[in-house]
Amino acid sequence: MAAANNGSRTSTRERWTRAGDFLLDHAMIIIILAMVVYIQTQRPAFLKTASIVNIITLTASRLPMALGIAGAIILTGTDLSAGRTVGLTAFISAIFLQKLDVAGRFLQSAALPLPMVLLMVMAVGGLVGAVNGFCVANFKLHPFIVTLATQLIIYGAYLTVSGAKQISSLDARYTTEFVTRTLFRIGTTSVMSYVVFSAIVTAVMWVVWNKTAFGKNMFAVGSNEEAARVSGVNVTMTVICVFMLAGATYGYTGFVEAARLGASTGTLGLNYELDAIAACVIGGVSFIGGIGKISGVILGVFLMQLIINGMTFLGISGNTTYIIKGLVILVACAIDMRKYLSKK
Repeated sequence: MAAANNGSRTSTRERWTRAGDFLLDHAMIIIILAMVVYIQTQRPAFLKTASIVNIITLTASRLPMALGIAGAIILTGTDLSAGRTVGLTAFISAIFLQKLDVAGRFLQSAALPLPMVLLMVMAVGGLVGAVNGFCVANFKLHPFIVTLATQLIIYGAYLTVSGAKQISSLDARYTTEFVTRTLFRIGTTSVMSYVVFSAIVTAVMWVVWNKTAFGKNMFAVGSNEEAARVSGVNVTMTVICVFMLAGATYGYTGFVEAARLGASTGTLGLNYELDAIAACVIGGVSFIGGIGKISGVILGVFLMQLIINGMTFLGISGNTTYIIKGLVILVACAIDMRKYLSKK
């Protein structure tokens, strides 16, 4: 009887331990959901259809970039150049797709075809990624240092070329007829075409991550670089390709953002990478490496957008929002490290 009671107490303790571990491992999501409940009690319009559709729309605009950064994090790295690459590629998109009759047009040449500009900016982003990946893979530099350097180089190059000018009056075939074209409405809220484009990009990334040798190699290198090398994986090429793919997603994001906002400015892309990194960690992409899912990134970006919109609904200033974002990143990384240590 005593043995049975001891077994019962042990089983109860194990259940409580597992429950506690679950709560700690998912603490960030639980905290965010608690914040959502609080915001909803203060601002009942927060979770109405129009607001949710708006959040989904904004999620779609940031998701491809977050997927690109997620690949770098899976390699136990990061990419601080992402936001400035978005700003640069938005500027390139804008100057080639500005209206022909606008006074003071940045370029005097005719506007290029949309597909050509999209491929161009994705190639520019891919080139930035290739430089990042090459330096990380061949010089054994930490991605933080490499991408911090390229972030500064890109921004300096952008300011030198653009003179920090705002490029507006964009061609309607680029903005309202393509990127921000209304596909259908949910109530009074428009669902724009770039939401579908982002869904396609996400589907392609899912296939790349889960159904290709490249995706398997990416996770293998992130889990254990030396073991991957011994297994025959070309580690150098894998790292370069991961950063190139990430750069291409930044180019796509710049193309969409210029059209969505209707202009390219010096602040476009500022701190985008921080939101994306936070979203990835919230979604379970681990800085320990080799761990991450597309579905987790989608969830993370959506929850991050919930936080940002929620702060707006509560009338919280942008300065305080920075503090909250910083706390989110800190707590999410602490939870990620706890998961790692508990498994050792």
